[in-house]
Amino acid sequence: MLFHSFRFLIFFPCVFFLYYLLPFRFRNYMLLAASYYFYMCWKPEFIVLILISTAIDYFCGLGIAKFRKSKRVSRALLSVSMCMNLGLLFFFKYMNFFGETLTAVCRSISIPFSAPTLDLILPVGISFYTFQTMSYTIDIYRGRMKPEQNFITFALYVSFFPQLVAGPIEKAANLLPQLRQSHPFSYDNATYGLKLMAWGFFKKLVIADRLAALLVDPVYQNPSHYSGGVFLLSSAAFALQIYCDFSGYSDIARGCAKTMGIDLMVNFKAPYLSASIREFWQRWHISLTSWFREYVYIPLGGNRKGPWKKVLFVTITFFLSGLWHGAGWNFVVWGLLHAVYLNADFLFALNKQMSPPRGRFAEESFTASLPCALCR
Repeated sequence: MLFHSFRFLIFFPCVFFLYYLLPFRFRNYMLLAASYYFYMCWKPEFIVLILISTAIDYFCGLGIAKFRKSKRVSRALLSVSMCMNLGLLFFFKYMNFFGETLTAVCRSISIPFSAPTLDLILPVGISFYTFQTMSYTIDIYRGRMKPEQNFITFALYVSFFPQLVAGPIEKAANLLPQLRQSHPFSYDNATYGLKLMAWGFFKKLVIADRLAALLVDPVYQNPSHYSGGVFLLSSAAFALQIYCDFSGYSDIARGCAKTMGIDLMVNFKAPYLSASIREFWQRWHISLTSWFREYVYIPLGGNRKGPWKKVLFVTITFFLSGLWHGAGWNFVVWGLLHAVYLNADFLFALNKQMSPPRGRFAEESFTASLPCALCR
């Protein structure tokens, strides 16, 4: 089910009124059933994947906490969680991509090999809920949180319908406590949430979809029919379309949750007003950037291994970020380009910091810019 579908216009008011009409002890059951229905409106059979991820991470989380004193057992349970989640993601999203890449490499060196192409459909939202469930077990393993004992509450955390298919990717420490609490009806929450939803619908339907229909798609589908100026204008329109489309969906998700008293994190903060590429990644898709920072960049070594290893870690992180966005070399190149931009910005600032001071605040110029998306 899509937010901008007629079905959602019927679905959401029903969920909203049921939420406040039901006693607190029944609300999570209703929300879980609604979330599963929301997802199954696309492809009913793919709900099995969510159930598998939910069950594995629920029991692995309990096991990691129970056997915390045994590093071997807890690490094995974490490995089970990671392998199952990443295995499902790899199979559905990347199997054909890596098969095609392997085939191309073999042919380039005259090896007669051709990987089979599977007829796979990418499950909607799998990249989002996979990362969300993995962060849960990782945080338990790190001792940052205790496992959720109630299976229904945890299943709702994994599948909560406002952010199930397009994020934001919520941390368990933020969302789970809210799902355990009773949220009485609040006029302020309801009106703020509805206004946020309306703003999201405006960005998605009025700006993003109209830009796509009138300027972006016609030019990109037939670029040879247009002049360079029109193509540049279309590219600028595409950048605005992508922002309004994605941030619009995030606003609808946040507004929808807010009407029920649940706060989801802000995912976009006017990224195109950023003064640097580092600031841009503080403001763009914040939940994903923070996920890669906490679970990839910092574990690799972060800023602790010296400037050149930091450059390497940023490159690896954005390589994986590019792959997360899509199974194609264009996405990999996109990720690596941003790694180049960030590394160039970092090295330029480092060189400026090491050069002799030329002004009162010269020595502070780099330090003041450190709290960027991947610099912690």
